Amino acid sequence: MTLNERFEALLQNLPLVAILRGVTPEEVVAVGQVLYQAGFRIIEVPLNSPEPMLSIRRLRDSLPDDCIVGAGTVTSAAQVGEVQAAGGEIIVMPHADAAVIGAAKAAGLLCAPGIATPTEAFAALAAGADALKLFPAELLSPAVLAALRSVVPPETVMLPVGGITPDNMTPYLKAGARGFGLGSALYRAGQSLAQTEANAQRFAMAWQAVRRG
Repeated sequence: MTLNERFEALLQNLPLVAILRGVTPEEVVAVGQVLYQAGFRIIEVPLNSPEPMLSIRRLRDSLPDDCIVGAGTVTSAAQVGEVQAAGGEIIVMPHADAAVIGAAKAAGLLCAPGIATPTEAFAALAAGADALKLFPAELLSPAVLAALRSVVPPETVMLPVGGITPDNMTPYLKAGARGFGLGSALYRAGQSLAQTEANAQRFAMAWQAVRRG
């Protein structure tokens, strides 16, 4: 199964991307295990976290192969190679820099750049993006997502990120979201492992309830 096929399969199951901003290498394995047990299979470590490459390597080495691990807040093409060397398989960006997207695709990695406008969306897709990160979702309502969905190719994977909670997913899903990136409502730097576990379970249960309609 190719990386893209694995990604699509995970989106069919629990399409929630765990964003571990601020996680440390010392705690990342335990956090990853808790998330995995709750059903999470896509985990990113933002590069503005402490020693992010070490955390990515430790996650990749400790989690089963059905989990996709990668980096968030990737802002340069040079960082792509570092993420790949650490075992990362997905590059998540806050912006839609075609050079970074191109570097990710040249390395055989998945790439989800951040977009907020039709111009950015089409430019990112033309550069090879595998998914579009609708960011920041706090400023981009479900109505904005619906408008974007009406013009981009129908197979485009769109993932709102920013301010997503277990209680506000439904309007975005109705507008065409395929999943979500989860930040501080799932994990905050320094929070207890028990809190992370509770948050992860709450999100997983909310997704199952939403999917049942």
